[in-house]
Amino acid sequence: MNKKKPNSLISVSLNMNQKRKSSSLRRLFPFVFLLAMVFLVGNAFITEGISGWSSIIRLNLAKLKMCKTQVRPPGSETLPRGIVASTSDLEVRPLWGAKRYKPKPNLLAMAAAIKQKESVNKIVQKFASSEFVVMLFHYDGAVDEWKEFEWSETAIHISVVNQTKWWFAKRFLHPDIVSAYSYIFLWDEDLGVDHFDATRYVSIVREEGLEISQPALDPQFSEVHHQLTSRDNNSRVHRRTYKYWFLNIDFQLGYCAQGDRTQNIGIVDSEYIHHLGLPTLGGSSDNKTDLGQLDKTKTQNSSDKSKPSSTPQMSSARSEVRKQTYAELETFKNRWKNAVKRDECWIDRFQH
Repeated sequence: MNKKKPNSLISVSLNMNQKRKSSSLRRLFPFVFLLAMVFLVGNAFITEGISGWSSIIRLNLAKLKMCKTQVRPPGSETLPRGIVASTSDLEVRPLWGAKRYKPKPNLLAMAAAIKQKESVNKIVQKFASSEFVVMLFHYDGAVDEWKEFEWSETAIHISVVNQTKWWFAKRFLHPDIVSAYSYIFLWDEDLGVDHFDATRYVSIVREEGLEISQPALDPQFSEVHHQLTSRDNNSRVHRRTYKYWFLNIDFQLGYCAQGDRTQNIGIVDSEYIHHLGLPTLGGSSDNKTDLGQLDKTKTQNSSDKSKPSSTPQMSSARSEVRKQTYAELETFKNRWKNAVKRDECWIDRFQH
């Protein structure tokens, strides 16, 4: 017959078990706490690691996409970006030693024939300073004949027979080349510059904020194609505008101006020139008209506005050149219309 334990013994036994459980729990708590901390910290590291790797993957994908969409010049795809410069200049370089020439901020470019060398020399003399690069386009093939002039040694000479100044300009005055220059003068060879100073001219157009400009023409001794280019004797600069022609010199050239072209395109009256109107490209080789002959004409009564007259010998060739000029103008107009149709994003800021 089993005897029951006394209540006191049972109570003691329960208390001992509770103490042992409580002691075990106290010993287990630091381990559980440490395990929880390890889990929390590890989870944070894992989450951060996943997030970091995700960011890296996204960056790499974006970089890959960007690299695929970058436009590189044909033939330079295997070269590191930046080794091929997007622009250049017309500055000469020495064969050895220190650089001899400081960069020049402005450019004078002219189509020239040796027949008009005296006129061209007078023009270049107005620009031959540390402020201008001089570039001659020889459409008659004569280059060595210019060596008699001191400035010829540092000028840039390009020779292609029977091409217009715009043919030269399109190929050798590309924006990638001339973007480094503040002002570019693309002049004809038959200009009288007795009343013109290039340094003063640049100062005026800079002060007036003119992006496209030209010296005014003296109407008494000039061949004036557009009346708005005639000199205003009482003005320093004029910005004469018309309903259908906002001083867009040479047709679409006005679109190259930034902002309001009724303000930043103008004619400089205080620095004016004579457009001699000499027969150049397309003139007969027998033509003897030169600057000296024109000087004699200028001494006549100014009221008759004398100009050198065309001779029969040059009329045929010059007529053909004129026809070609008009044909090319029509071609350009068609190109402009087609370009406008294809470019849906283009907005004509100067629509009338």
